[in-house]
Amino acid sequence: MTPRRNVLGILGLVAAACFVIGPLLAWLKIAPSIAGFGLFALGGILAIVSGIGAIVAAVRGRGMRPGGVVALLVSVLFIVLATRGRGVPAINDFTTDPADPPAFHHAGTLGPNVGRDLAYPQAFAEIQRSCCADLHPARVKASPNDAFARARSVAEQMPRWTVTWTDPQAGLIEAVATSALFHFQDDIAIRVRPDGDGASRVDMRSKSRDGKGDLGVNAARIRSYVGTLEAGGK
Repeated sequence: MTPRRNVLGILGLVAAACFVIGPLLAWLKIAPSIAGFGLFALGGILAIVSGIGAIVAAVRGRGMRPGGVVALLVSVLFIVLATRGRGVPAINDFTTDPADPPAFHHAGTLGPNVGRDLAYPQAFAEIQRSCCADLHPARVKASPNDAFARARSVAEQMPRWTVTWTDPQAGLIEAVATSALFHFQDDIAIRVRPDGDGASRVDMRSKSRDGKGDLGVNAARIRSYVGTLEAGGK
């Protein structure tokens, strides 16, 4: 085995280890979410480099070592996962009302958010309108009090959501959503207002704490919540 092939093989195994250990450390809460994700991404990048090297070696008739095969498998999986967010804008704050998004009142008191600016970036409004024009508030045929009770009930039933604060008089609800693998946390604000004829309008905002983009997670969360609420909370 030539030194170069040996290095590529080792690099492939290291890449695979990072690719697996990063998410595991984050899932077990041994490492911060962003650190686990960084290790995962590093593994994917190393796998691509090692995999390309392994392909070049194979084309030149030098064969492919087990480390190279592992690197190729990891690189393909990483590329598939990375391209899931293709076409999604690099913003991490979405709402059903870009002109007047629900504000966060309690989220700023939570440890990870202390000192952070939780205001909605106005530059995001036009970007969201271009990519996600389907995002809309839920219209509930109920009084604001009844709509608030329904909105809270649905929020409490959403997978991996934790309701952190409510203000029934103001019609406000806040929650935190935690991702299953890396335990990334996103802040959620819900606002209930009267909408005429005895109906109510429920607006929502979902904002990631980490990263500049979200791979479409926040918009998908809004669609899921609004759809469930409009379906009667079923």
